[in-house]
Amino acid sequence: MPRIALYAGSFDPVTNGHLDVVRQTVSLVDRIVVAIGINPGKKPLFTTEERLEMIQEVFAPIAAKAGCTMDCITFDDLTITAARRVGATILIRGLRDGTDMDFEMQIAGMNETMAPDVQTVFLPASPMVRPITATLVRQIAGMGGDVSHFVPAIVASRLKAKFGH
Repeated sequence: MPRIALYAGSFDPVTNGHLDVVRQTVSLVDRIVVAIGINPGKKPLFTTEERLEMIQEVFAPIAAKAGCTMDCITFDDLTITAARRVGATILIRGLRDGTDMDFEMQIAGMNETMAPDVQTVFLPASPMVRPITATLVRQIAGMGGDVSHFVPAIVASRLKAKFGH
């Protein structure tokens, strides 16, 4: 039975923290499904199509190099429902610090109650990417700052184009 993991997030934009999680995940599973959560109450900087493109450009080569299949989907329902739809038995969650851990443990407990057959796996962020959040990246880029240390080069150029800096 193949090990299929779902890695869900908004990916607005893809950061080096997301990349760190994917690098760790592809060595653990046979297939990774990167799932962009669509929340109608939020207005993302990048369109869904732009985020799908960035995910393919950034993550697909890493998955291929590891011999791991990668797919990308969108979802607008529960993460656990999306996981079941794609046959995932593993939910991947990256952790930057203790605050993330507290919040993610609550979600993992709720998900386990709803779907005991789906296991949440926490991956600690590498030290260099711990402070990175997509929110901070958007703020820095929006004010003309250099985000090249926080996002892949492809994403940095898209942010520059988006903000006209």
